[in-house]
Amino acid sequence: MASLIAILDLKGKPLITRTYRDDVPTSYIERFMPIVLDIEEEGQQVTPCFSREGVNYMHIRHSNLYLLALSKRNSNAAEIIIFLHRLVSVLTEYFKELEEESIRDNFVIIYELMDEMMDFGYPQTTESKILQEYITQESHKLEVQVRPPMAVTNAVSWRTEGIRYRKNEVFLDVIESVNLLVNANGNVVRSEILGAVKMKCYLSGMPELRLGLNDKVMFETTGRTSRGKAIEMEDVKFHQCVRLSRFENDRTISFIPPDGEFELMSYRLSTPVKPLIWVEAAVESHKGSRIEYMVKCKAQFKRRSTANNVEIYVPVPDDADSPKFRASTGSVQYAPDKSCFVWKIKQLGGAREFLMRAHFGLPSVRAEQDAEKRAPITVKFEIPYFTVSGIQVRYLKIVEKSGYQALPWVRYITQNGDDYSLRTAIEKGSAPIVPM
Repeated sequence: MASLIAILDLKGKPLITRTYRDDVPTSYIERFMPIVLDIEEEGQQVTPCFSREGVNYMHIRHSNLYLLALSKRNSNAAEIIIFLHRLVSVLTEYFKELEEESIRDNFVIIYELMDEMMDFGYPQTTESKILQEYITQESHKLEVQVRPPMAVTNAVSWRTEGIRYRKNEVFLDVIESVNLLVNANGNVVRSEILGAVKMKCYLSGMPELRLGLNDKVMFETTGRTSRGKAIEMEDVKFHQCVRLSRFENDRTISFIPPDGEFELMSYRLSTPVKPLIWVEAAVESHKGSRIEYMVKCKAQFKRRSTANNVEIYVPVPDDADSPKFRASTGSVQYAPDKSCFVWKIKQLGGAREFLMRAHFGLPSVRAEQDAEKRAPITVKFEIPYFTVSGIQVRYLKIVEKSGYQALPWVRYITQNGDDYSLRTAIEKGSAPIVPM
């Protein structure tokens, strides 16, 4: 439970405060930033939760804001941190961008939301779709009493009753993001897969959905063997609509879905991953005059798949000039603001290999020295109808008492993560460079 919730600017000044209990004075809010600065000056890392003088400080940072919760009791810190993240999500849904300005412009609606989302320090309704049904940004008229929907007091708090669609459809996307780091020797030193199952549900009534995934990926029970090597998923998280007891018993993902878009589950795999798109660059530097690159790109996935919108970012010295490019496919652009050039390939077929050559002038000695401290090559891509982990949807059953027919649509996408980097730049002499 939380005694109070406050939103602060980067200097620690409270923009908005809501007190739920009287055991923690609001003066403790002003002590938060000095404590954070003291911890940083001591060279320690500021953790999301810490205690001072018998008061628990729990906080997260979003954009140019701090969201802070204070409590004197033995609180469930994880619950409060999750609540702060949900508060950010709800406010973002309302205001599109959660910034200091949007906080100042919407005091009334924020107080209304904070009152509905927490009661006496205990989290309550945190689904933005439900809150938007009876807390609106329009002016409230006194003669009109806005009644909260049944979902607020119902066991299914994420979905309202009486939803109707002329055409009932379900869209399910399995999206996997690959993070990868390859060292200068061409060895993968770090790799992980971050996956998410996202859904768009346009279904009437209160339907129950049952989702089945292929056994070899994660759902093995004691005494049952699966064909092939099973892949263990870590950090599996489900939306609150999933019946966890049913999942623990028979590994069935059963749920009544929210209306519209939501993330059903997320997971992580730390198994070794072979680079899907391999890039290496041979670099030849001519002292005080120019630098030349020969970049090779190879798709290391099956021929039947195709990568779309491939972008390869190859770093160059900060003040390189006079760019010249020649590529066997795609287009190349110089991006001086990012100190790199970008090779764009609209479609890269599986097992295909292409070359590109680049030439730059080096007007200064400093630029040549910077070339020795080269940043890694980064790659962006998207591969439809393909998953690295091998996860597959075996079935998606929809049961509703009215017995209507619904159309389920399933799509698979693999893409680059936040960090897909290759330090595969080879110095001169190890590969031939053809003059431009």
